[in-house]
Amino acid sequence: MLSAALALVGALVYGSADFLGGLAAKRLRSLVVTAVAALSGLIALAVAQPLLGGSASGADLAWGVLGGVVSVVAIGLLYACLALGPMSILSPLTAVVSAIAPMLWGLLVDGEALAPIGYAGLGLALVAVVLVGFIPGERIVRPSARGLAMAVGAGLAIGAFLIIVDQTSADSGLAPLVASRATSGALTCAVVAVLVLGALRRGSPARSVLHVSERPLGATPSGRSDLEHAVSGTVAVVPSAARAWWLAIVCGVADAAANALMLLALREGDLAVVSALTALYPAGTILLAAIVLRERVAAVQWIGLALALVAGGMLALA
Repeated sequence: MLSAALALVGALVYGSADFLGGLAAKRLRSLVVTAVAALSGLIALAVAQPLLGGSASGADLAWGVLGGVVSVVAIGLLYACLALGPMSILSPLTAVVSAIAPMLWGLLVDGEALAPIGYAGLGLALVAVVLVGFIPGERIVRPSARGLAMAVGAGLAIGAFLIIVDQTSADSGLAPLVASRATSGALTCAVVAVLVLGALRRGSPARSVLHVSERPLGATPSGRSDLEHAVSGTVAVVPSAARAWWLAIVCGVADAAANALMLLALREGDLAVVSALTALYPAGTILLAAIVLRERVAAVQWIGLALALVAGGMLALA
């Protein structure tokens, strides 16, 4: 029960981080927000690590570094597939694949076993993931084979991150996440630095790389859902440049907190259960968008949210 609760709360916090990152990405480029969030999240995890204790081995740190590399790959693929669109199909597809991959690993490779109600809960959770992430529209655009391949690749990479984190020892504390965040932060900051240097050499100001003049499309900086997940609303919020930097910082702290909750959930329960519930992360983004931006949540998404709660209860009893 504790594992399911931690995973559900973690999913909501993941979605909240995406919401904050999505707002920041209206003023700053997504890659810049990703780098800032990675650094602020790294600091948060580094501060929390001594408080939670634990002793990590070299293998634990190696798993963390690998997780950092995989997370960067996941973000890149997710950005690419959502840019190709349509988001209404590719985004939930990514979420479902990100749940199924570690779920199958846990059941088939790790030998995890659930009660019958648990298997029913897993199936219901997958249905909820699709409904929560689906954006209804008047016209349905068929995704390209390239977009589908990238969406599946992004989902597999996100799922692989969960599998990798699950390989770390129970007494390693947050050290694997610190190593993961340090790796992803170094990679994204290096890319931003290269882009800034390139702009300066061309005689362009650094802000031409750091800021955007119009609302970007694609995933939010933490690499999961997108602020356009919810149906269009009536409030358009474009933060100032200073506020956007702060939003990116808070996004990273929230994302780090979600990582920690996910890690604790994995150590308390089964990978299959945690992966299914963590994939419900769009719920947090949608709810905040509805409350803060007054975006309308579609009926099918409300049904998905209700099914998510039922699935969480079933998995808690498994």
